[in-house]
Amino acid sequence: MSDITNNEENAEVEVTEAPVAEVVVDETPASDEGEVTEAPVAEVVVDEAPASEEVEVTEAAVTPVAAEPVVAEPVVAEERKGPVIKSPVAKETSVAVAPTDEGRVNPRKVREGIVVSNKMDMTLVVAVNERVRHPRYGKTVQRTKKLYVHDENNDAKVGDRVRVQETRPLSKLKRWRLTDVVERAR
Repeated sequence: MSDITNNEENAEVEVTEAPVAEVVVDETPASDEGEVTEAPVAEVVVDEAPASEEVEVTEAAVTPVAAEPVVAEPVVAEERKGPVIKSPVAKETSVAVAPTDEGRVNPRKVREGIVVSNKMDMTLVVAVNERVRHPRYGKTVQRTKKLYVHDENNDAKVGDRVRVQETRPLSKLKRWRLTDVVERAR
C-alpha cells in the first residue's frame, strides 16, 4: 500500500493554461453618400502559452473564520397587478349554541323539529324541515330530514316541537341529543 495520501503536504498538481484569444475589430467610418461599405473585419490573434508546468502545492494552515450574523431585511410587499377577485362572503345564519359548548373551537349544530316517533326507549325520531332554493329553477323547496335523537328521560311526546343538538355517535344512527322541548303538542 502507498505511503502517500490525499492529506500529505507534498502533492503534485498539473496546471495547464488554455490559449488566450484576442479579438481586434477594425472599424472604418461610414460615409453618408450612399456608397456601399464593407462590414468591419475582425482579426483573431491567439497567444500561445506553455503546454504544462509542474507546480508544487503545499498545505497551508487553515484558520477558522467567525461567521458574521445574518441580518434579515424587512420584506416589502409588492403591489398587486391585475384584477382583484373578491371571494363571496357566506351569509351568517343564526345557530344557537348550547351553554356547555363554550370551550369548543367549532360550535355544535342545533336544529329544531317536530317529534315523529317516540316508540323506542330513550330515542326519538325528529323531522327537521329545511328550506332551500332549487339550484336550477330558483323556487324555494322544503326538504325534510329525519334525525334519531337521544332522549335520556323519555319526556318528549309525538307532535312536540323540540330543539336538538349535535353530539358524538351514540349508536348506529343516533348523532343528536335532546336539549329542550320548545312547545308541547295539544
